Formats: sequence, structure tokens, C-alpha cells
Amino acid sequence: MNIELLSAHAARAFCRSHPHQQGEITDSLQQCLESPLLMSICRILPNRAVHSPCRRYYSSWCARERENVATAGRTMQLATQVRKDTATSRGETAEVPLVFDLDGTVLRTDSLLEALLRLAKSNVLKLIGLLPALISGKAVLKERLATLVDIDPRHLVYNCDVLHYATRARTLGRPIYLVTAADQKIARKIADHLQLFDGVFASDGAVNLKGVTKARFLVDMFGQAGFDYVGNAEADRYICRKARRAAMVLPSARTLRLVQADCPDVEIIGYRAGVWSRLRLIVKAMRLHQWAKNVLVYAPVLASHHLEAETLGHATLAFFAFCMCASGAYIINDLLDLPHDRLHASKRHRPFASGNLSLAVGPFLLALVFGAAIALASTLPPEFSMVLLTYVVATILYSLLLKKYVVADVLFLAGLYSIRVFAGGAATEIAISPWLLAFSTFLFLSLAIVKRLSELTLLGRQEGREVAGRGYVADDLPMLQSMATASGYISVLVLALYVNSSDVRILYHSPQVLWLLCPVLLFWISRILILSQRGQMHDDPVVFALTDRMSQLSGLVGCIIILVAALNGPIAP
Repeated sequence: MNIELLSAHAARAFCRSHPHQQGEITDSLQQCLESPLLMSICRILPNRAVHSPCRRYYSSWCARERENVATAGRTMQLATQVRKDTATSRGETAEVPLVFDLDGTVLRTDSLLEALLRLAKSNVLKLIGLLPALISGKAVLKERLATLVDIDPRHLVYNCDVLHYATRARTLGRPIYLVTAADQKIARKIADHLQLFDGVFASDGAVNLKGVTKARFLVDMFGQAGFDYVGNAEADRYICRKARRAAMVLPSARTLRLVQADCPDVEIIGYRAGVWSRLRLIVKAMRLHQWAKNVLVYAPVLASHHLEAETLGHATLAFFAFCMCASGAYIINDLLDLPHDRLHASKRHRPFASGNLSLAVGPFLLALVFGAAIALASTLPPEFSMVLLTYVVATILYSLLLKKYVVADVLFLAGLYSIRVFAGGAATEIAISPWLLAFSTFLFLSLAIVKRLSELTLLGRQEGREVAGRGYVADDLPMLQSMATASGYISVLVLALYVNSSDVRILYHSPQVLWLLCPVLLFWISRILILSQRGQMHDDPVVFALTDRMSQLSGLVGCIIILVAALNGPIAP
């Protein structure tokens, strides 16, 4: 119940029990004459208070509000006229049409790349089948893509400055057209969604309406210098030469220089981010904070107590190779999951999903990180390269297919965590203990389920609503909580069985001290589950564990326990 309604109910109850003090109530209400609270109270006061001063104050308040609305209307009319006069003085006459490009101008993305990525995710074989269409020309390719892919305009990102520019021109009565090299099917769908344009002209499968071809089309349609143009790319310089006036949206330095050579008075709408800002976006797209998960490659080294410099060096090379591959996997995932990320409360701010980083940068980043990973892996044993390749294939398979299936996705995520442990063993040539394998399997399954729990909790628990791109609904929360709890506690059981086994005496002088690890791990897992239930888990659980103070303290206590247990203990050969 909001404060207005609560106060109104309180006033009504007080009037009924203290009728002789209604005058005091209305005197107090006079002090809040300008508040909407007065209106709600006046409407529900008892009948004997209708003719009180409260009603008179309410009537005068309504009268003043009506006068304010009328004054605001007259002000808006005057402002519109001033804008029209100003626009006319600057040459923005209603007779001159205003032409907009689509990709990179109205959109902060590229419709062709968006369609290619959607097709790559839905059917890779059909994407390969587009090669003959590419040979026939870009216009044919775009038409074929538009037939195979249904792009929802609501899932695209738009340039707000350009939409404001177009809306302002429309209020002045100027005809507005969308003329683009994108396929006509996609262009018309976007135009119908925006409801801004008087006409749409686009590539039709025979003609690619771009550059010189678009310039000729516009001259034939409106005449030389018979239109104003808003674009963003180098190819638009040919159109700017034929336009009366030109504007460029977020132009690069090179594009702006080429356009200004022919149109010195070109208008600039928005400014492109500087080099350092773009580098920050690239770093964000690579998700360096997720590299923390790759410390799992050190698990075999630490568990076996092989702390020689050469072994640690190989593990470090494996760590950075996995970091490069992990960044590449995240970039692939972001490119393939654009529509779903844009529906997510936090993922929509990612560089590619938000349109702040061009989709065309993606392939170059992938070549860079995978090239670095191959170079690092070549210095390690061949077994490590096989594990690394398995990881890359598995992550791509997860992004394309498995993330949509209930339970299979969390099992696969747990497997991706465990692959890092195997990679550490392969890089250092240390055999993976069955105890470590069992412990990591159940622990990582619990953490993978916690990741889904967090997404569902942040969803707001709206009944029947699905997590975008996943198979889960809010009603799955209780079952997922049970699965995460069971899996996490089983990992503690595996640890307890290991502490009680004969294997532990090989590495630890005082293995009974390791029993203290069980309550520490129970505390940490239980806390992670509670935080995810509260919606306070905003990151990957492993990354959260490495950045959360309480988790760090738990890890420190665990390390102290292990050191005490291993004190004066023999080192395995």
C-alpha cells in the first residue's frame, strides 16, 4: 500500500472516531495543498466532511491544475512555432526531404551481420549453403538471408540521437525516407516498427542500394541537391556530394575527412569513442574478470604438492592459453546470443549487445585470441592441446545448442569447469586423482546450478516466465535449489571420505587436521546458496568466490588448514 492510500485510510478512520476534530484535520490538510495526497483524502472522507474547508481547498487545487495545463499547452505551441522559424532560417524547409541510412545510422548495429549471426546459431548448414548466393552478389545474399532469418525489430539497438533528429524533422512537416543497402524485407519491418518514415527504399535482390548506386537513385528521385542525407560510412560520401546538406553519425576520423573534402559544412551527430574507450570495450568483451576461473588449472599441481618451478611454469602457460580460449568462447557466445542478451537486465549492457562495439570487430578479436592460444599451447605437451581443443568445441556446442536444454546445460557447464582441471594435469603431466575428479564434479555441478538459480531469482519469479534463451521458468526454483544443495553437500562428503582414506597419508603428516575443511566448505556452499536465493549473486559463482571477502576468508582458512596438515609431511615423488 502506498503512502497516499495509507494516509487516506488513516484520515477516514480518525474522522469516524473523532468527528469533533474534523476541523483540525482539514486545517492540517491546508498545509499540504499542493500534494496529490490531498486529492486521495478528500475523495474518501465521510459525507459530513464534504462541505468542510477540505473540499474547497481541493476545488481550488483542481482549478489551478487546469490553468497550469492550459498554460503548458500554449507554451508548447509557442515553442513549436519557434522551432519551425529557427529551422526555416537554417534552411530546414518542409519541402526538402530528409533521407536516412539504416545500418550504423538509425541502427547502432549492422542488419546483415545480425542476420548472419542468427542463421549461424539456428542452422550452420544453411549458412554454408549461402556461399553460392555470395558469389551471385551481395544483393542476392541479403535477399536470401532475409528469407531464411526472421529479425525482430524489437531486439535491435537503435541510435537515440538519430531517432530524435528524425522526430524533430517530422514535427516540422518534412518528408522522411529510409534508403538503405539492407534488404527491403528487413528495412520495411524496421520502418513499420518505428513509424517514422514516409517511404522505404532498399536492396531488392537485384540492386545493392549502396554508394554510387544509392547516389544515382536519390538524384533520380529528388534531383541534384534536392534532399538532405544522414549516413555514417565511407560509401556515403558519394551521396553527400549529391545532397543539399549532409550529416554523419558517429563517423570515424577517416570517414569524416573524406566526407568533409566534398562537404565542408557536414553536420556531426554524436562522436565516436576514442581509442582508449574502444580498448576498454574490447577488454570488457573479452571478460578478463572471468579469467579467474582458469586458476583451476593449478588444482592438480597443488593437490599433488608438485611445486617445482618448471611445473608451475607449465601450469602458468596453460592458464594463459585457457584465458585466451575462454575470451574467444565468450565473444562467440555474445555474438550468437544477441537477441536474448538484449532482453536481459544486465547482459544488454555488454559491448556487442548494446551496440557500443561493432559486430565487425568480433572476427578480428577471435583471430587474435585464438592465435595467441595456439602459440601458447604449442609450447606444452600435445595432450594439453587436445584438451584445449575439446574445451573450445564444447563451449561452441554449448552456445549453439545445449544451453537451451534443461539440466543438460548445467551438466555441460560443470564439465567445462572440470575440463580446466584435466588441462592442468595434461600441461604438467600429473595424473588426476579419482578423489579430485569426484570432488570437482559434484562441486562444479552445484556451482553451475547456482548460476541458473541466480538468473531465475533476478527474473523476479514471475510465474510462467522463461529465462531468455534458456529452458527454465520461475517455477523451477525449488527443484534447482534442491539439486544445488544436494550436489554441493555431496562434494563435502567426497572430501570427508578422502580425508579418511589411505591415500591422504601419502601427502599429509597430520591428515586428521583436514577434517576441519569439511565445516569450512559446508559454510561456504551454504552461504553461496543463500545469497543466490536472495538474488545477491550477480556473477559466475567461481568469479564471485574469488572476489567476495567472506569467500576469500574461507579460502584463507582452508589454505592454513592444508598447510598445518602437510607440515613436515613427505612430498610425493
